[in-house]
Amino acid sequence: MSMFNELTKQPDTSEELQPPFFGALLRIVWQDVRNRMHKAIHDAGFTDFQDAHFAVFSYPLPDGIRPSELARQKRMSRQAINYLIIQLEELGYVERRAPESSDRRLIYLSAQGQEIAETIFTCLRKLHAEWAEEIGHERFDVFLDVLKQLSLKAQESTPEAGP
Repeated sequence: MSMFNELTKQPDTSEELQPPFFGALLRIVWQDVRNRMHKAIHDAGFTDFQDAHFAVFSYPLPDGIRPSELARQKRMSRQAINYLIIQLEELGYVERRAPESSDRRLIYLSAQGQEIAETIFTCLRKLHAEWAEEIGHERFDVFLDVLKQLSLKAQESTPEAGP
């Protein structure tokens, strides 16, 4: 089969448009990343950390944010995010406290929550190095550039989702 469409002289991408599509490929890779982060967290001794907790432990991390804003940022209902916040408070991973200038209690990572975040960051740095080695540093840099560009575009089209 020709690599070019004979009528338009454009690259023929019909072979590329077969499942799995890019959304499925992104999901498969994301599931691997998430599984590795979860294992690293458990290996670090935080065995009560659950998959659902990644909703709060995803970028950007909570650092003095109202629960309603956190819900909006994570694209969750206020009830769902409050359920997770209560769970994470009971586990000692987040805390609610009011800044000196306000009586509103905001959400912050606790010291243990910071340890989990550092565990995640360490895991991601290792995975970054592993993938760069596997596919080549130049290709991985291009991959990251493309992801950053698409992320910026996605943020522009859905600003309420946050970065």
